[in-house]
Amino acid sequence: MSAPLLAVEDLTLAFGPRPVVRNLSFTLRRGETLALVGESGSGKSLSALSTLRLLPPAARILSGRITLDGTDVLAADERALQRLRGGVAGMVFQEPMTSLNPLHGIGRQVGEAVTLHRPLAGAALRARVLELLRIAGLPRAEERIAAYPHQLSGGQRQRVMIAAALANDPKLLIADEPTTALDVTIQAQILQLLADLKARLGMAMLLITHDLAIVRRHADRVVVMRDGEAVEQDVAAALFAAPQHPYTRMLLATQPHGRPAPIAAGAPLVAEAEAVRVHFPIRRGLLRRQVGAVKAVDGVSLAVREGETLGLVGESGSGKTTLGLALLRLEGSQGAIRFEGQDIQPLSRRALRPLRRRMQIVFQDPYGSLSPRLSAGEIVGEGLEVHEPGLARAAREAAVADALEEVGLDPAMSGRYPHEFSGGQRQRIAIARALVLKPRLLVLDEPTSALDVTVQAQVVELLRALQARHRLAYLFISHDLRVVRALAHRIIVLKDGRVVEEGEAEQLATAPREPYTRALMAAAFDLRAEAGA
Repeated sequence: MSAPLLAVEDLTLAFGPRPVVRNLSFTLRRGETLALVGESGSGKSLSALSTLRLLPPAARILSGRITLDGTDVLAADERALQRLRGGVAGMVFQEPMTSLNPLHGIGRQVGEAVTLHRPLAGAALRARVLELLRIAGLPRAEERIAAYPHQLSGGQRQRVMIAAALANDPKLLIADEPTTALDVTIQAQILQLLADLKARLGMAMLLITHDLAIVRRHADRVVVMRDGEAVEQDVAAALFAAPQHPYTRMLLATQPHGRPAPIAAGAPLVAEAEAVRVHFPIRRGLLRRQVGAVKAVDGVSLAVREGETLGLVGESGSGKTTLGLALLRLEGSQGAIRFEGQDIQPLSRRALRPLRRRMQIVFQDPYGSLSPRLSAGEIVGEGLEVHEPGLARAAREAAVADALEEVGLDPAMSGRYPHEFSGGQRQRIAIARALVLKPRLLVLDEPTSALDVTVQAQVVELLRALQARHRLAYLFISHDLRVVRALAHRIIVLKDGRVVEEGEAEQLATAPREPYTRALMAAAFDLRAEAGA
């Protein structure tokens, strides 16, 4: 039998003196898909990064051997590594908004990936970039080649990342959480795209994910990781049919479940919006005259009561996040917005400031929203410094420790910086930062998108407990309809900035009226059903 394309033997990685991956071994053959699965912090992404020696500065390889396409990676010089990076192996990173340069157009960024290995320029380079964007399924590639990352939806940005990874026809594609933060229909499209590309180009794929439904559908073999060690390896079908390790069985059994507590009778309105519109102008020509508008939110009304969770669902670009930002006056809008009975639309920034602590947000991208120069404790405590400047240092540190514990993090980790945490741990820091101020309204923009299923279930239970304890109102924006169903009392479905359907969560999930809602539910629950949900 031919030698494997990738072989990892007895790999041990450490941050300082602390090993984070121990004695890991696996192989990957040409045309095969191998999935690394496990909870946040299990070492999946670090193990994948080590195959191209792309580890963060604080990480060290203590021992082991990595062979990629016949090259000893750990002994390779910079020239050999450049050949491997992009030439032999392409990588799709977890957070495309963080990985893409916000100052450069997407065409230029994909072009840079090409020219690192091929001497193309001018029309030939543009033609290759357009070809890659079309292969990756970016609609209207010619129109969007000059677009900037912020002008694209999450799914479109992920397609740009895939185009860059494919720039030099790699033998191996490393996909690190390739569908994180994408809605269910876009998830299905991206996964089908990767499967088609793998079959068409004959690539091997190293898939890092916490979503076991994806693994069941797309992986040939699976390595289950826990606390930096491989606890089980097997052919995917055999592992799902008869998992041997208790940890694997626990992963397969864990799903967000249950329903939220009933809303108290006569619960007051916390926030409401009436006919809210957010239109972004389209400008063209030398004088940048407005020739139209993108109607991101187009006449949406909603209300959320004390102790209630209102779920907001829809595909990428449907206006979910824009509506949440408008409700908090973080995005300019037209229409009425009231918070605790007060019309906040005409308020100045100074007048809004006392209200800010009572309406908080957890952003979608935890790495992009956390300052890399502040420790976890400083990030969580920053809001207290702004809104309670007279609070004693000891009291502030105690509040930060309590907030970290509430989201499942050890307060002893408060001195670490964001890059020293996994994606799921960073999301928990972002949640703690919002919760430490004990708000009345919390806008949760994809708060579980980067979390594995066990932590998702924990966060759902945490949010329920906090809601019951403090009578919080939640606007819960998510593409994961199973989590929405477990947490929300009511659901609003958005499409192209307009409300398609709204109703009680359970009724809408089990008996949607509109074809668009039925398609969303089918994409979510049919895919999840494969994982035993």
